[in-house]
Amino acid sequence: MSVSPTPVLSAKPVTLAAPGRGEDLQVRVSAPATGTDLPVLVFSHGFGWSMNGYAPLADHWAAEGFVVLQPTHLDSRTLSIPPEDPRTPRMWRFRIEDLTRVLDGLDVLEAAVPGLAGRVDHDRVAVAGHSWGAQTASTLLGARVLDADGVPGEDFSDPRVRAGVLLALTGLGDDLTPFAVEHLPFMRPSFDTMTAPALIVAGDHDRSRLSTRGPDWFTDPYTYSPGPKSLLTLFGAEHSLGGIPGYEVAETTDESPARVALIQRLSTAFLRTALTLDDTATGAGTGTGTGWKTAVAALEDDPEPLGTLRSK
Repeated sequence: MSVSPTPVLSAKPVTLAAPGRGEDLQVRVSAPATGTDLPVLVFSHGFGWSMNGYAPLADHWAAEGFVVLQPTHLDSRTLSIPPEDPRTPRMWRFRIEDLTRVLDGLDVLEAAVPGLAGRVDHDRVAVAGHSWGAQTASTLLGARVLDADGVPGEDFSDPRVRAGVLLALTGLGDDLTPFAVEHLPFMRPSFDTMTAPALIVAGDHDRSRLSTRGPDWFTDPYTYSPGPKSLLTLFGAEHSLGGIPGYEVAETTDESPARVALIQRLSTAFLRTALTLDDTATGAGTGTGTGWKTAVAALEDDPEPLGTLRSK
């Protein structure tokens, strides 16, 4: 017998005042139509996208009981800000501030969806992101940006954020191309202090034009961060990881509904455990939740697995 999907309600654009940004912050809010004590998931899109992207993930997470908040960053193609705009060098900082502003404005966002007020658990908050969005989200989990001398910059970690899902997060700055070194100085991360629990997802065919290394560059966030962390490496996946930005979008070069479904299942199970939503979960990131155990076992028992998973 088939199970009917959970109805999801969305509101967009919900506007948050953003003095000094040049544009007020627009956010899409999605949540299940029913349920209480709903956890919060703030999602940071990749370069050029907007709150309207990543439906395969956002819709799934909302149907699974999360309040999904998707801000539109200043680099979005919907805003058409030219490269010569004076804000461009600080775009990465504005992105981080966007996520913090979303958390600060949670009451406003909650009130924007009819019937959602009073159903949100403000103490169970996670972040997620893809590509540049993953780097943005990682800073709230404790990652830092190194300056030209290798000194860690400002600490943007947010105590309200308990866990994260980092999709196609770029690796260490030692392996950047000369172009990236010159034009993208913020792409010099340190994961030493990224202590919050996170699921990191990488594709073993993801080759970046910004790196002199191969696909293993995207496993650096797992290798060089302290636990608790899990790394899902997807076989044959490129930067879109099977199509997470959207259905049939031009930027998906490796379309695979099966890969997307695996990310949906594992990310949901991970977040439920990290936020102690499973009945048997004993702590954030411990990997003891029933859903997480089941999802991991299913991958390990699959005779033709779509990827490998390791944890620390």
